[in-house]
Amino acid sequence: GATGATGATGATGATGATGATGATGATGATGATGATGATGATGATGDTGPNVTAVSGFAANTTGGVIAVILAGTLVPLPSAQNLGTGITINGANDTFTLAQAGRYYITYQTNFTAALLLGTRLIINGAANTASTVNPVLSTASFNNDVVVTLAANSTVSLQLFGLLGLATLLGGSAGAAVTIIRLS
Repeated sequence: GATGATGATGATGATGATGATGATGATGATGATGATGATGATGATGDTGPNVTAVSGFAANTTGGVIAVILAGTLVPLPSAQNLGTGITINGANDTFTLAQAGRYYITYQTNFTAALLLGTRLIINGAANTASTVNPVLSTASFNNDVVVTLAANSTVSLQLFGLLGLATLLGGSAGAAVTIIRLS
């Protein structure tokens, strides 16, 4: 006889077990850079640093005068136009500065005489001649100047000295017969 009619679909079977995880795919392309964020607030202003060059001093001899120079040396008095900042003092004879603070100092000096002389000039630092500041010419001259940068301990002393001549040296009057400038650098 003839094939009978198809029967009704049976009920769905239970879900099977999950399969194994597949291999990781390739890394995708990097995305576009995002927009820059807003600028942050300005921070507080820091403390003002120290003004080391506030430690400075100047003194001159504008009155002229005769200095009796001995071979070992004679200090030059600088009683005029004294402008001494905090930390620099000068003694009663006006010939020796004391520097209260340790540091690196720029020191310059000049001397001007009424006649050319065969003598030397130098700075005396803590009682000893500073070789780098020494001017000891082979021919007579009427003007001397030099400058140095030196590292000094607290309470160091600085003086300007004439040496090498046994005789008289006359400083120019009414101008800078002699002068010393001291500036603390750091």
